[in-house]
Amino acid sequence: MDRFRYLVVEGPIGAGKTSLARRLAARLPADLLLEQPEENPFISRFYQDMARYALPTQLFFLFQRSRMLEPLAQPDMFGRSIVGDFLLDKDPLFARLTLSADELALYQKIYDALRPRAPTPDLVIYLQAPSATLIERVRRRAAAFERGIDEEYLALLAESYARFFYHYNASPLLIVNSENLNFVERDADFELLVSRLRAMKSRREFFNVGA
Repeated sequence: MDRFRYLVVEGPIGAGKTSLARRLAARLPADLLLEQPEENPFISRFYQDMARYALPTQLFFLFQRSRMLEPLAQPDMFGRSIVGDFLLDKDPLFARLTLSADELALYQKIYDALRPRAPTPDLVIYLQAPSATLIERVRRRAAAFERGIDEEYLALLAESYARFFYHYNASPLLIVNSENLNFVERDADFELLVSRLRAMKSRREFFNVGA
């Protein structure tokens, strides 16, 4: 595990990326770099009226993520490892899903100008699960800003993530089917994943546990 100086856990809403990032950071040990969706003043209104609030919601997240990654552009060689729950490269995924053509063109210009030269992760863990599982997890955690999430949007988001990571090759990638895994409540599941990480030998591998 010591070889992972910068590790990112990614996946659609409800996949469990933040929970897993916290456990991995405690194991390494490492500093956490976590998104703060509750700080976005537009997010609740976005889930109620996507067409109206997509652009400000997207730009707020872009500014937030870029600011958080800026310190990594000049990492301290003696600093601790870092575990994050977002990959800036996937930021345009949301934009293409929700913005109009003119808004997307504007967003892309801002994205190109703001994007920090942060280091490439040593490993990306992509958590995937069926849309029904994602929806059930989102409903169960009942975060106030997520109450308006549309099930169709979440399904489209999961599909977009799958397409993105099908082509992703910037970092070593472990694709994890998290449908039958609970990294928070079941220590055995977490230890199984840690063992799988330690055994990785190629740049793209898969981890799937049956029911």
